Order: sequence, then C-alpha cells, then structure tokens
Amino acid sequence: MQGSVKDEKKFNKLIAIVSIIIPIVVAILFGVKIPNVEPLSFLPPIYATINGLTAVLLLAAVWAIKNCKEKLHQNLMTTNIALSLFFLVMYIAYHMTSDSTSFGGEGAIKYVYYFILITHIILSIALIPLVLRTYAKAYLKKFDEHRALAKYTFPIWLYVAVTGVVVYLMISPYYAY
Repeated sequence: MQGSVKDEKKFNKLIAIVSIIIPIVVAILFGVKIPNVEPLSFLPPIYATINGLTAVLLLAAVWAIKNCKEKLHQNLMTTNIALSLFFLVMYIAYHMTSDSTSFGGEGAIKYVYYFILITHIILSIALIPLVLRTYAKAYLKKFDEHRALAKYTFPIWLYVAVTGVVVYLMISPYYAY
C-alpha cells in the first residue's frame, strides 16, 4: 500500500528543514576551530575513499534494481546514505581541527580544479533534498515517482561522489601532513 498524502507532507516538511539546516550547520562548523586539538589530518584519504565507495555502490544499486533485486538495491541505497552521513561527520571534524588546504596548481589546471570543486559543493548541497525525497518516495512505495526522481538524483549523486575523489587527488599533494 502506498503512503498517504499526509505521510508525504510530513516527509516533505522534514526534508525541507533538514535540507536547510545541514548546509547552514556545516558552514558554521567549517569556521569553528577547536583549539589545542591534534589536527585530524588522517581523515581526507578516508573520506575520499568513502566517496569512491559511494560511487561504486551507486552503480551496484542501479545494477541491482535493473536486475530485479529490490532488497539489494534498498540495502545499497541505505548504505550510501549512511556513508554520506559518515563522510559529513569526518569532513566537519577535519575542518574543525585543521586549516584549509589551498590548491597549489598553476595555469589551466587551477581553473579545472576550482570548476570541479565549486560544482561539487553546489551539487552536494542540492543533493540533500534530492536524495531524501527519492528515498521517501521509495519508502512510501510510490515507485513510479521514485524512479522519475531517481533519474535526476542518481547522476548528480554519482558526480558528487566521483568529484569528491577527484578533488582529493588534485589537492592531496598540497596537504601538510
């Protein structure tokens, strides 16, 4: 049985609140530095790996649903959401204990880096309500609407996951370990 209109309205309200609060809290915490704490400089390769794993699991989830493995698809997508939350916690922790690293490349590669970084950040913010709405549609068993929304959510999420790895690889030579 499909979820009710009332249930969907509750989800949409919660999704809107979460989609506004997360970027604001991240922006605020990004500026907070915890004094006298050892920098968590080991985190960037870990959260880059999480981005890579997310990309692989997104592709596996698409394969699963195209092969009528609904439970596997559901488990993979739930895992991807958990990985995204884990990433976010580590990302915030790193930036609360470490100074930001500047990209040191010169010439055209600098513009490529900043283009990838800026699109990655903007799309990661836009992704919050997309992922939550797509997930809610499946939870409410509105599978036609879920599929229609997933056609947009999937490529954006894949782009964000892959560019997270690319940004890390491009800036990693400039980290002060």
